[in-house]
Amino acid sequence: MLSNDPANSVLVFVPLSQSGSAEQAEALTTLAAVESDANFAEQTAGSWGRKVVADTGGGLAWAWDATNNRNEADATDLVWTAPLAANNTTGLLVCYDSDSTGGADSAIIPLIHLDMVVTANGQQVTFQFNAEGFYNATRT
Repeated sequence: MLSNDPANSVLVFVPLSQSGSAEQAEALTTLAAVESDANFAEQTAGSWGRKVVADTGGGLAWAWDATNNRNEADATDLVWTAPLAANNTTGLLVCYDSDSTGGADSAIIPLIHLDMVVTANGQQVTFQFNAEGFYNATRT
């Protein structure tokens, strides 16, 4: 996804209303598999929805940190404007889509599950990235 390669690659952030265990997620290799598993549920109600971040247009920025000898990534904060009460979340699934023009959940690969426990009450929810939150030790 660095330097927009491949051209239509994006990260997809999926809020969950139910998060299974790491063991239950191990064999789920696509977003479609996660959605069809009874231990997981995407939260789509109450103004929740997926967020897509690309490395173009300021969505995702990589910078070399020579002091710590690593690449660091920062992303645009994710904002849900007013999730309604009783539409709570348990987690945020971070996925990779190599071709966002395809649109098939069977082609989207889950990468990590982040705990994001939100008791929705109609107030804005912001998931803020820290530039040191994602990094690798290999300069590319």
